[in-house]
Amino acid sequence: MNLYSEHYVSQKTERFVNKIWCLDNSIGESLIENKLVLPNGCFNLAIVNGIAIEVHTSKNKYEMNKGIYFCSQMTNKVLVNIQPKTKVTIIQLHVWTLSMFPQYDLSNFTDSILKINPEELPFKIQIDSEVESLLKILNDYFEELSTLHSNKNTIEKICEIIKNKDSAISVSEISSELKSSQRLLQIKFKIATGLTIKKYIQILKFRKSVDQMVNADLEKLKLTDIAIYNKYFDQSHFIKKFKDVTKATPKMFDPDSYFLSQKR
Repeated sequence: MNLYSEHYVSQKTERFVNKIWCLDNSIGESLIENKLVLPNGCFNLAIVNGIAIEVHTSKNKYEMNKGIYFCSQMTNKVLVNIQPKTKVTIIQLHVWTLSMFPQYDLSNFTDSILKINPEELPFKIQIDSEVESLLKILNDYFEELSTLHSNKNTIEKICEIIKNKDSAISVSEISSELKSSQRLLQIKFKIATGLTIKKYIQILKFRKSVDQMVNADLEKLKLTDIAIYNKYFDQSHFIKKFKDVTKATPKMFDPDSYFLSQKR
């Protein structure tokens, strides 16, 4: 049994759902503790089965027993302890997905977790659903949503511009490209995501740097190279930003302590 696994939705559904990932200690007899998760610019729906999972964000400690939880955007590393006989299945939603449902105001909701009633979700899932069943439910729902909303809304357009510009773009450049005021874009983005546009860009840049570190031979690729490639001012600037999120320097970073995305 793998503690961490990833499962992928259809190509059309990927417009809104990045993936499903699982933390499975369901047949374990001991506590798995002090594992870490990094911010990634996504929302997460966590389905907890079994005893409980304990999550420490920069704002609070959450004891998550059986149920479904909405996890906001995280801006710092998160510590996770998984009780034995517990499995957590996590649906990772792109940052713009919640903007498809304008009744949600997330402007003051970051680094937080909220238990929700499954009936509140626009798609119907059961707490004990297997991954295969979840994939079918998500594909059915989001493929139809993608067809109904073929035109991208403002939040998705902002994120697309950032992605295409390799995260090296200012809010003023985004506003010029979308022919909209910076203030209006900032307000819309904050309501839909809980983040400022600048903070979202920083998170993406940070995660890209970490992925590069994990997948690179650091004897050949120096920290200066990673800093310059990811548009940090210099190595010192990169190290400072890295410590802001992880509370450690890049050279102290231990990938085995983290749940990191598998290379696809």
